[in-house]
Amino acid sequence: MRITYDKEADALRIIFRETTVTTKELGDGIAVDFDSDGRIAGIEVLDAAGRLGEKDTLSKVVLEGIGVAV
Repeated sequence: MRITYDKEADALRIIFRETTVTTKELGDGIAVDFDSDGRIAGIEVLDAAGRLGEKDTLSKVVLEGIGVAV
């Protein structure tokens, strides 16, 4: 998984897997990428600072319980 934030575009992107995708707009500035099996491959949020808080909110990431049980 990769999480990126582009300050210039104010865009937050979460990529779960690199693959060919079909993108569906869920709302103004929010898009979800689906793989060929219909699974979510990525999420993009435009105007991220306005939607999620201030730009300082996006400068710190905390990961909890990211281990995957197999």
